[in-house]
Amino acid sequence: MIILGIDPGSRFTGYGVVEVTRGQPERLIEYGALKLDTQDDHQLRLKRIYERVTGVIERCLPDACAIEMPVYGRNPQSMLKLGRAQAAAMLAALNRGVPVTEYTPKEVKKAVTGVGQASKEQVAYMIRTLLAIDANAPEVTLDASDALAVAVCHAHRLAHGAARRHKNWAEFVRSNPDRIG
Repeated sequence: MIILGIDPGSRFTGYGVVEVTRGQPERLIEYGALKLDTQDDHQLRLKRIYERVTGVIERCLPDACAIEMPVYGRNPQSMLKLGRAQAAAMLAALNRGVPVTEYTPKEVKKAVTGVGQASKEQVAYMIRTLLAIDANAPEVTLDASDALAVAVCHAHRLAHGAARRHKNWAEFVRSNPDRIG
């Protein structure tokens, strides 16, 4: 199964594609981040998100799309723009017949690091470790690592069902020996 993960944003939209084979670790296929020109009007940025996600779908042929959903914000205008960016990415997948599943940032962080309050840097470190991304590989931006984390979260959800709560790191490590390198 090939999973496309998306971390939508109105300035940067990250994407990551992983392949999942039963009984094996996730395999990295592709990742990147779309930098949107803040001088462009919002509608044009949404069009670019739609087109770029469509291109990734046509290139990688994912079986599923997992996307991080906006959950809070202090600025209603920013939340509206973020929601529209998410919708543009979702429509690209849905228009190509790719089912979409949404995850909260906390769910994604917990699936990848074991802690729902992990920093973006902690998520990036775990993604580089879990996917064995070589230090000489092209830079994995925080937007791209977040998108890869969404894809990995979806892979884990498919394999193991809903996330189990752990009391502490020691319990997480005992429950997930295959995820600690």
